[in-house]
Amino acid sequence: MPEESPLLKSLRAAVDAAPDDVPLRLHLAQLLLDAGHVQDAISQVAAALQREPGNAEAQALIARAVAPPVTAPAAAPAQAPAQAAPAPVPVPAEAPDGAPAEPPRYDWKQAEDELSDVIPPRFVETSEQEPEPGQQSQSHPQPLSADGEDDPAGVSAWDVENADLSLADVGGMDQVKERLQAAFLAPMRNPELRRLYGKSLRGGLLMYGPPGCGKTYIARAVAGELGARFMTVSITDVLDMWIGNSERNLRELFETARRNAPCVVFLDELDALGAKRSQLRHSGLRTTVNQLLTELDGVDARANEGLFVLAATNHPWDVDPALRRPGRLDRTVLVLPPDESARESILRHHLKDRPVARIDLRKLVKRTDGFSGADLRHLCESAAERALMDSVRTGQARMIETDDLLAALTQLRPSTGPWFDSARSVAQFANEGGQYDELLAYLKKKRML
Repeated sequence: MPEESPLLKSLRAAVDAAPDDVPLRLHLAQLLLDAGHVQDAISQVAAALQREPGNAEAQALIARAVAPPVTAPAAAPAQAPAQAAPAPVPVPAEAPDGAPAEPPRYDWKQAEDELSDVIPPRFVETSEQEPEPGQQSQSHPQPLSADGEDDPAGVSAWDVENADLSLADVGGMDQVKERLQAAFLAPMRNPELRRLYGKSLRGGLLMYGPPGCGKTYIARAVAGELGARFMTVSITDVLDMWIGNSERNLRELFETARRNAPCVVFLDELDALGAKRSQLRHSGLRTTVNQLLTELDGVDARANEGLFVLAATNHPWDVDPALRRPGRLDRTVLVLPPDESARESILRHHLKDRPVARIDLRKLVKRTDGFSGADLRHLCESAAERALMDSVRTGQARMIETDDLLAALTQLRPSTGPWFDSARSVAQFANEGGQYDELLAYLKKKRML
């Protein structure tokens, strides 16, 4: 990638200080394009078009940026450069009987050695260490530490991340944010009041709702708000075909989280990891659920200090009731499809780095009621694909417009419909203890009952 000049760095700083100065931003985009920074130039022009959709200079720049390069025909050189004399070709010697000998074989090993610094190998050779005499080979791998060596303490290499999000990055969902503030954030930030009111930080929170509505994103944002590390776990990370390994994996997971406290552990698809034991036929799965219950309780009252457990599921009615006992995942929040303000934020996020012009976000927000965040992302990708194919057919690049999004919208339906169809029956006829009152209120508001 071409190195950026001091002038470009100064202009970037000026644009960051005055983001609404469209002429300045377009001047930076033109210099970026001239310097070969095509993607950066497209991002700057797209930001300018969001502020002035009809700007002719911006449209000309984006057309220039996305147009295919024109390759000029190479002119014949006036005089061919002197070339080194070709290496002599070995002449095959004749066999003793007068017949020609076999041609010399090509040395592939020498060729690979000569090109090893230029072309990386297609495959990576792995060597297996032979077992010592009298030592049995292992039928399954032993746990590895973070550096890949055998860990005598039996600690697995679980991924512990630094969350770089906050709740301010989550558009809309004010009710969800209030529940999260009450459950974790406010007591953490006010330890004196927490002790005054006897508020405990034990227990966890279960988020449920239709798929694709941002439950994982919210969990990362909570970790960012707490300034905590983040670990995400699914059933494939825990289950193992060998007896006892699934329970060991869970134990190592929580031990790793405790060592990295404060830490947010996010249990994804809890209905698979913590299904109702009465419905499980395999005893190994039942013992895995028992181990999860043990880890949520902690060895003693302070074992899980600084450990915050968030879980997500699309089917809370399939989760073992013991997991929702007080002190475990005792708080529940319904994560619904994004509201109007959230849909506008999501659409703006997925369109900000694309060449767009004259996008009527309000019209799109009104037409996408019930769409999940994943549906909105797919909508933007479909509109971009439509504009790209149109540019290929005409040979002239053009901007993504509202008509592209509306045309893509006619081919899409909200993916949340089937979930609400199944959740409706549960909320109506299996609402024990009022645990689905919030869902019932939403169904009545949307006239789905």
